[in-house]
Amino acid sequence: MAPSKIESSHLPSTQCLNIKPIKDSGDDDHLLHRSFIDPPALVERAEGVNLFLSDGRKVIDACAGAAVALIGHGNKEVHQAIINQLQKVSYVHTQSYTTQPAEDLANLILRGSPHGLEKAFFVGSGSEAVESALKLARQYYFEKNQLERLHIVSRRQGYHGNTMTTMSISGNLARKIPFEGFSYPHTSQVSPAFAYRNMRDDETEIEYTARLLQELEDEFLRVGPYKVMAFIAEPVAGSGIGSVTPPAGYLAGVRALCDKYGILLIFDEIMCGVGRTGSFFAFEQEGDVVPDIMTIAKGLGGGYAPISGVLVHKRVIDVLRHGSKAFNHGHTYQAHPTSCAAALAVQRIVLRDGLIARCAAMGKILESILRTELQDCWSVGDIRGRGLFWTVEFVKNKETKETFDPSVHFGVRVQQAAFNKGVALYPCSGTVDGKKGDHLMLAPPFIITDEELRTVCKVLREAIEFQQQLYS
Repeated sequence: MAPSKIESSHLPSTQCLNIKPIKDSGDDDHLLHRSFIDPPALVERAEGVNLFLSDGRKVIDACAGAAVALIGHGNKEVHQAIINQLQKVSYVHTQSYTTQPAEDLANLILRGSPHGLEKAFFVGSGSEAVESALKLARQYYFEKNQLERLHIVSRRQGYHGNTMTTMSISGNLARKIPFEGFSYPHTSQVSPAFAYRNMRDDETEIEYTARLLQELEDEFLRVGPYKVMAFIAEPVAGSGIGSVTPPAGYLAGVRALCDKYGILLIFDEIMCGVGRTGSFFAFEQEGDVVPDIMTIAKGLGGGYAPISGVLVHKRVIDVLRHGSKAFNHGHTYQAHPTSCAAALAVQRIVLRDGLIARCAAMGKILESILRTELQDCWSVGDIRGRGLFWTVEFVKNKETKETFDPSVHFGVRVQQAAFNKGVALYPCSGTVDGKKGDHLMLAPPFIITDEELRTVCKVLREAIEFQQQLYS
């Protein structure tokens, strides 16, 4: 498909649909924003769960940016940890040096090698983490002399990053269109584990799980199991389809299939991990299921510094340990001391204050308020999630689950109406197939209060009702 066929309704939206003219090139504004016609709001300061805009408005950050700010904004304890580190050492190159915050952060996260995860590799973004995980998977098979294993199987509508390889295995069609023919070729995709949209009326949850697993095994066999390097999935789906938890037995079945054919299992917990779903690792709530490699990011540094991580199981590390004795990969800002110091302070606060348990408890409150507030909204097709990671999916018809035409921008317009009332939410489109469907995500900081949750849900209801009236 030619780039000229990109539809604006499929592009990632920013804060609003209030179209403004592009500024003349002679202006002094030189920062390249995501959109030329949709300028972002200017935030002057942020504190707790609130953003304070340059026009004087206060906005509740009910999505923690992009499910990032898990301890909220403006935490002075984290600020001081960053300052302390800057006063010691702001940067070293990891080819020759390490720093205490990097060592301490890895030891804090992997104390006791939970689930057999033995080593942590820190980089700067979720995309970098997934790219690093994929390179590690390839090196693993290279050192085992299984050179044909180049193929990566992922799921449609999954999202794994914006670099070329990570985008190649992702399902965000709008972001991929301009780069067709410029991507990693050894990929294929299977169906997402998305019961609301894809489970048939005549099958049970167990039968649906079996169907998904059969599709995955069929894909392994079609490609040739000896050619498949890894299967990658989000244990709880992120922005692509919105906070979808897997059906019973699905992840355990995936693990069994990967073991059967000697394929590495990679869990992408960039968005759903680090406590966001009510346990530090999202996969922990799915029984005895352990990945070979996994990625974490957003909540790791809580937004105080760019940082992500790759966590690696002992069985993968052992191959490198007894082979080349090195990971053939690295970044200039790998394990950046200031970023690691910030993340270490964030994670110490999370542990000390019991914020993951609080996230799980507040998540149940959020679910209850959401279901009560939105029960009479005819455009709400599904409410789903876990912990403080919830999604509202919109439909034109509840019975048929028909979507709004993408040109309506229903979800984005609801988001804008809520933003105008002082609540920031995370709008997404292409829910059903990458083109059709709208949903909004709620992923507030773990420190949010009952009262603030009630305000968020009340404003969301009012925004939905306002858009319903306009549509009717």
